[in-house]
Amino acid sequence: MDVVVIGAGQAGLSAGYFLRRSGLEFVVLDANPGPGGAWRHRWPSLRLGKVHGIHDLPGLALPHADASRPASEVVAEYFGAYEREFDLPVVRPVVVRSVREEGAGFVVESAAGVWETRALINATGTWDKPFWPHYPGRFAGRQLHTADYRGPEEFAGKRVIVVGGGASGVQALLEIAEVASATTWVTRRPPVWRDGPFTPEYGREVVAKVAAAVEAGRVPESVVSVTGLMLTDEVKAARAAGVLDRKPVFDHLTPTGATWPDGHEVEADVILWATGFRHALDHLAPLHLRTPGGGIQMTGTQVTTDPRIHLVGYGPSASTIGATRAGRTAATALRRLLAPLPA
Repeated sequence: MDVVVIGAGQAGLSAGYFLRRSGLEFVVLDANPGPGGAWRHRWPSLRLGKVHGIHDLPGLALPHADASRPASEVVAEYFGAYEREFDLPVVRPVVVRSVREEGAGFVVESAAGVWETRALINATGTWDKPFWPHYPGRFAGRQLHTADYRGPEEFAGKRVIVVGGGASGVQALLEIAEVASATTWVTRRPPVWRDGPFTPEYGREVVAKVAAAVEAGRVPESVVSVTGLMLTDEVKAARAAGVLDRKPVFDHLTPTGATWPDGHEVEADVILWATGFRHALDHLAPLHLRTPGGGIQMTGTQVTTDPRIHLVGYGPSASTIGATRAGRTAATALRRLLAPLPA
């Protein structure tokens, strides 16, 4: 292949669209059993009308859909239609185990086969790598991550601690609070609420902050963590009801809950860890791309030290609009690198 794209989420499909137009020979390897990327794993109670926004893929707009439908269903249908419309060569399920350099190119290894390629676009996102922080002590009740959250019904009548200050944590907390006997919200830092429109100017400011981190080789914060939490009518009502009265992180876990440094204890039946994800890049370890600080130094979508490798949906492009743009940027750069246009 000229290019192997790993991942068929928003960024991977965008890259595929522009690679199809470039004339390069490529394939898109996806670990999922069907279309939809990480969206296919979102909990069923996350309705289309509650998501912050899904940016259109190039060449085919997201069709109008009932806002009450699960976002996972709508996006999976959309991505599937997109793959068919542009005849994208998506092969699944393919879990890439490693990518190593060989000769002038790379070898992509998986249980489903081996691909040789001149260049690489990695679009694996974060969903496959949920982050579980460690705290002293041991909790005897149930613990789960938002990656395993399927909706509020199973929390009916339970005492629930939700740990995490991101959008997913807030969404789950608002749902759970309607059926649980008690909820406690815990975050490392006080939440930052944003009241007002998300303007293009503010969006560029946020992306610039994350881009500066990856250009310096630091581990990037997620774009969403930098934007702050949207102060919707639903959130305002929950704040007024006391659901979003946040507590700082506890000191340690106990068999029956958690205890804070001042000795205050909250009893719980369940702890939901809404503590985010890390970029799923373990398969790239043989390429030794990470800096001493743990990040990967980037110039746009390109790994600074190797123009043959592009990471999309990483750092500043880890948002629906950013992922679409990053796919185009990476595909265009590789077309110029691998098949230079005549002068």
